Parts: sequence; structure tokens; C-alpha cells
Amino acid sequence: MAVNWGGLIAVIIFYIVILCIGLFAARKTRGKTDSEDLMLAGRNIGLVVGIFTMTATWVGGGYINGTAELVYSTGLLWAQAPWGYAISLVIGGILFAKKMREQGYVTMLDPFQQKYGERMGGLLFLPALSGEVFWSAAILSSLGATVSVILEINLQIAVIISACIAVFYTLFGGLYSVAYTDVVQLICIFIGLWICLPFALTSEYVEPISESKSEWLGEWDSKYTGVWLDSALLLMLGGIPWQVYFQRVLSSKTAGRAQVLSFVAAGGCVIMAIPSVLVGAVARGTDWNSTAYGKDVENSNIVLPLVLQYLTPPIISFIGLGAVSAAVMSSADSSILSASSMFARNIYKLIFRQKASEQEILWVMRVAIFAMGILSTILSLTINSIYGLWYLCSDFVYVVLFPQLFCVVYFSFCNTYGSLAGYIIGLFLRLGGGEPLLGLEPFIKYPYYDDVDGQLFPFRTLCMVVSFITILVVSVLAHWILTSFGLDKKWDVFLCITNIPLDPTEKYGHMEMDAKDPAKGEKDNMETTYTIVR
Repeated sequence: MAVNWGGLIAVIIFYIVILCIGLFAARKTRGKTDSEDLMLAGRNIGLVVGIFTMTATWVGGGYINGTAELVYSTGLLWAQAPWGYAISLVIGGILFAKKMREQGYVTMLDPFQQKYGERMGGLLFLPALSGEVFWSAAILSSLGATVSVILEINLQIAVIISACIAVFYTLFGGLYSVAYTDVVQLICIFIGLWICLPFALTSEYVEPISESKSEWLGEWDSKYTGVWLDSALLLMLGGIPWQVYFQRVLSSKTAGRAQVLSFVAAGGCVIMAIPSVLVGAVARGTDWNSTAYGKDVENSNIVLPLVLQYLTPPIISFIGLGAVSAAVMSSADSSILSASSMFARNIYKLIFRQKASEQEILWVMRVAIFAMGILSTILSLTINSIYGLWYLCSDFVYVVLFPQLFCVVYFSFCNTYGSLAGYIIGLFLRLGGGEPLLGLEPFIKYPYYDDVDGQLFPFRTLCMVVSFITILVVSVLAHWILTSFGLDKKWDVFLCITNIPLDPTEKYGHMEMDAKDPAKGEKDNMETTYTIVR
């Protein structure tokens, strides 16, 4: 294939602009040796920038490409991500944003390690890490598909260059660079796609969407009611326990502002999905055999780049490509930073090197950013079913992490025994349901199982509920057994109920705020007195 030099030059210019903005924002971290400045931008993100970067939590390459794909293939009725993620931001703002920010946590895993211990926190790190890494890999893959269609260059080159740029400015600027580039990237996404739409809508090959609405709106099949409900709840509740979301919440100046960011960003998610919905509707009403493409669309995940390439003028398609590239980078850099923050703080510092200096943590985090970027890039280039892996990891976040997060925030009586039991049961039940995209055969056939359509029962939600109940029941049961029968302290193997250490300042328990200055910096709170309540 001949390289489309005009489009390539346009994308290079766009990447240079993004890189310059990211490096400019990185100047805010110059001379600072506190790792929290890199992770949370000094908890000093402004309202406008905060709204943009919170919206960018979910509005990425997978979001805009996936919305267009689903509208084209199954109809708007089944494109649940726009409103599902919007509702997740609202629920997150109501239930978790204020409480998490008031406690001054640095990452989403902090409350787990403080209440359940560092090892249980490390175990919960695994689904959180896999979700972020596979999400980054999935959206890098979506960029490769788009670029290969429009620019006709090698997919691997496009993915590697994009990943390198995102890692480079994140490496130096942390959340400052991610947040400020999010502003530019979201503007590019919105303007770029809206510029393309008038040309696509008025193309001679496209039937008016008002006449083809029966096709792109989709049809309801009661057989799949359970699947629809399961997916909806997964988006609404499973979209909350992600470090990429809580990094924005915890970087806010106040708890109230953290809630405001969540609520406003929910509207932003819906607004940003509108052009993608229209692109999917246009693609559905297009006579592709009459276009230069010359055949029916067999691979629906490239619908958006096909519309940009064959239904708009070349210069307009380049603008649309810039929008898609922006969407990818706005999500990839966020996920890479989130995973690296959790590793540096919750794994390296709190498990292996409790006395590590801030400078040491800073360098560990930078190495982790580089490593996460490489890992995401390799996965996106080598695993064909990357989206299948991401779906499975998203299920783990919903089934395992959501009930854990709800319990650690709202139920003080929960302990390590309940947390571990809920983790194991939820993981087992979810793996038992199988995953068709990865060829994992189910060894648990839930009600209404069909040999052709697979699991039709909302089994993911069932797994989540069972995991939630298990945490509560086992916590209460463990406390009762260890306190009612006069058992020796050695039986409390997790040191969470009866075996209170003699040192009253042991870490990872419930934080006691400074009585003289309750508004003292959150960082100080993390280093002061702890009471063991595991």
C-alpha cells in the first residue's frame, strides 16, 4: 500500500503539538521531589481542567470507536457505554468521591491496605492492574486499526509511536501532563468528529438516517434481556472501582469539588458520544459497494475509520484521524499513570520498602510508567483477542473490586477474612461462566444457558452479589468465632480481630487525624498514628 503522505504529515503535526503541551505542563513538577505531586498533581487540579480530564476517564479510542461499532452492528439500543459510564460517574460521585477525598487517600487501594493489610491490598492490585493495562492495550489497538485504514501505513509503527509519545510526557509530568493534554485532546475529538459529520451525512452514498432509523436504532429481543441487564449494571457499577477514576477524584482540591467533577463529566460522556452514534447510523445507511471501498463491511470495529476515509474529503478525514488519535492518547496516558501509581505506592512502598524516600518512590514510579507503556504496547501488537482480555478484566473489576470497595468504605466490621473469601468466591464464579472471546469454556452453566448463545442469565451480577454477601457473612462469622470461644491469638492469622500488636502506631490501620489541625495535609495523615481495626 502507498503511504498517504498528506495524512501522515497532519498526524505528525498533531502529535508534536500534544507532546509540546505535555512537556510544558510537566514544568509544574520541576524541582518537586514528592511522589504525590506526580500522582495527584499536588491535589491542585483546577475546576475546568478537572472536568476535562475526568471526562477523558472514559472518552477514549475504545469509547468512540466502540459506540460507532455497536450502533452499526446491533443498534443504538445495545450501545450502552455512553449512558452506562455516565451513570457510573454519577454513582461514583454520590457514594465514593466525597468519602475517599475526605480521607486523603493517594490511590484507590489505600483503604484496603489500611483496613485489611498490605498483602490483601496487593492481591486486590492484580485485577486493578490487569484492567488498566489491557484497557491501554485495547485502545492502542483501536488506534492501529484506524491509522492503517486512513494513512495506509504499518499498524505496528502507528501503535509504537503513539505509545512512545504518551509515555514520554507522562514520564516527566505525571498527572499535570495527562490533565492538560486531556483538555486539548477532548477538544480535538469533539471538533474533529463534528467537522466530519456534515460531509458524511450528505454523501451521495448514504441514505438519510431518518429513513434508516429502524436499522440503526436496533430491535429488542427478549431472549437477551438478561445479557442487556448484566452489561448495563457492569458499566454502571463496574465503571467505578478504577484507579484512573479515583486519581481524578483524589487530585481535586476539595471533596465537594470531586463530586462536582464526577457529575459534570457524566454529562460530558453523553455529549461526546453523540458524533459517534451518528457515525454508526451513517455507516448503517451507506451503500458500501458503491463507494471506493467497493464491498460490504465485514469487520464492524473499523466502521468509524471507514466513514472518515470513504465518505469525507481527504483533508477532513485527516482531521477525523487526529480526533481518534487524541481519543486514544487521552485514555492510554491515564491508564499507564494509574497503574504505575498503584504499583509505586501500594506494592513497592507499602509492601517491600516501607522506609523508601520520596525520591526513590518517584523514580520507581517513572520506571513503572515506562514498563507499563512497553507492556501495553506489546500486548496490543501480539494478542489478537486483546478486547476479549479487556472484557474479562473489566468483569473482574466489577465482580471482585466493586463489592470490596463498597464494603471497605461503608461497613466498618468487614475484615481480611471476609475480603479474601469474597475475592476467591467471586473470581471462581466468574471464571466458571467462561469467556467466548478467549475461547474459555464455561464449567458452570447458569440458568437459561444456551449451547449457541452461551450465558443468557445476568451471571456477572450474580457473581458480584454473591461476592458481596460472602464478604459480609464471613467477616461477621470470623469475628464471632475468634471472639466467642476464647481462642488463642495465634488463630487470628491475619491479625485483624484479636491479636492487637503492642505498637499502637503500626501502619495500615484506620487513620487518626491530627487533633490540633484536622485540615493538615493528607500526606501528613498517612505518616501519623494508626489504630488497628483490621
